[in-house]
Amino acid sequence: MTPETIAVIACAYFVAAFVKGATGLGFSTSALPILALGVGLKTGMPLVIIPSLVSNSIIMAQAGHFRETLNRFWPMFLATIPGILIGLAVLEMVDSILAGAVLGLVLMNYGAITLFRHGKPLSDKVARGLAPISGFATGLINGITGSQVMPVLPFLLSMRLEPKKFLQAINISFSLSSIVMALGLARLGLMTIETLWISLAGLVPVYLGTKLGTRVRDRMDAETFRKVVLIMLIIFGVILVGKLFATS
Repeated sequence: MTPETIAVIACAYFVAAFVKGATGLGFSTSALPILALGVGLKTGMPLVIIPSLVSNSIIMAQAGHFRETLNRFWPMFLATIPGILIGLAVLEMVDSILAGAVLGLVLMNYGAITLFRHGKPLSDKVARGLAPISGFATGLINGITGSQVMPVLPFLLSMRLEPKKFLQAINISFSLSSIVMALGLARLGLMTIETLWISLAGLVPVYLGTKLGTRVRDRMDAETFRKVVLIMLIIFGVILVGKLFATS
């Protein structure tokens, strides 16, 4: 571990934690582009697991509504597990940077369209039917790319939940995904003792970044919050697509 590598990892943790605190999401998706350029995607994926779980826990404790959210969305959460397992199996067979670029295009298009065109909220009946599909697809994409936001993020946004209920639902999804990913990456030999120690040391910039970002979020109203989330999606997409050209 060179000083430059340590600096890249610490920077990725702090930036991702700030985004997490400010928007309630995006730790893995924010950290992975920086880590991928600094240490490689497959090396970076296990490095985000523990910090992601810690930042998720901070946001979940602040949001409340845990039991209510679990009872409402458990089919979606449960369907995430087989999706991740299949995605991890696919990870060994495809170019993960190319998969990330495809995800980036999806993020950019969805974020831009939703930002400027307000669709009707999903009805409860439609949402119940789509929840397991959303969970499985999210797990599949997570296993392949390491990103946890698609399509669970647009699915939950389309339900027009209160900000705290939205944050609780999506962070339960993130946490479950992180736990399953940790087990899967360990089985693939990517989650090692060294990555655990690095992750634990990285909790300092994660804590500082999350607290600073949370102060920013506390000053936003619901509509501003929604716009910031969508703008972040577009930024994530640009970064993911940019990685493809940076490595070509």
